[in-house]
Amino acid sequence: MAPIDRDFSMADAEAMLDTVGVDRAIVVQSSNSASETRRLLDGATTRIAGIVGWLDLTEDVPRQLAALAPDARRRLVGVRHLVHIDPDPEWLARPDVALGLAALGGEALTFDVVARWWQLPRVTTVATALPGVTFVLDHLGGPPVGTADMDAWAAALGALARRDNVVAKLSGVAGEVGSPDWSPADCLPAIEAAFEAFGPGRLMYGSDWPMVELVGGAPKWHAATRAWVTSLAPSESGAVLGETAAATYLRDETR
Repeated sequence: MAPIDRDFSMADAEAMLDTVGVDRAIVVQSSNSASETRRLLDGATTRIAGIVGWLDLTEDVPRQLAALAPDARRRLVGVRHLVHIDPDPEWLARPDVALGLAALGGEALTFDVVARWWQLPRVTTVATALPGVTFVLDHLGGPPVGTADMDAWAAALGALARRDNVVAKLSGVAGEVGSPDWSPADCLPAIEAAFEAFGPGRLMYGSDWPMVELVGGAPKWHAATRAWVTSLAPSESGAVLGETAAATYLRDETR
């Protein structure tokens, strides 16, 4: 973990954006923590288009939102929960979580979900039950790259993609390969399955920064993503490289 064993600032984020040639970004939480969410909301710069933070979805969501300062509430565009590390393996199935998720839909906030690939059927069940909530699948559900489980992952991803209220991020796949020496070909089976399932209009580039610094860095992942979309029509590549993210998170700006 040495390459990322330090604090990262918004200035660091802006430097990364400059390096890869991205104008603005959505910053996403890294822990199920209200204090981290407040720090991100308070520290956002003009190049941070929005924050996906964390709320306790088992508690009163409107009350938690009302406790935010007005500027901070405007910056909050979504909520994420690290389902894959929650101590309760059935967290997504909890009735109180369902109420919290429904409240996000009423507040025009997305729900980013980080789940292991074998948890995707549960995500599909919840997304089906809550059509008024926009779900964002992070890291494509962690495809088990290079293993015999890839077919099962692809089938689960395809079932989830049949829910119109779900979009997905092209992110984290290099981490699943697990080596800084990965090549685009190593990731291609997962990328092709994602495009087949969601189509370019429901996929968005995600940097997975700073975690991506463990596997070759942000420029390498960004360059690979751009290469994967070069054969697409301009409108389709534009969707992956920014427009899907804007339409998903910045609804007031894109209406």
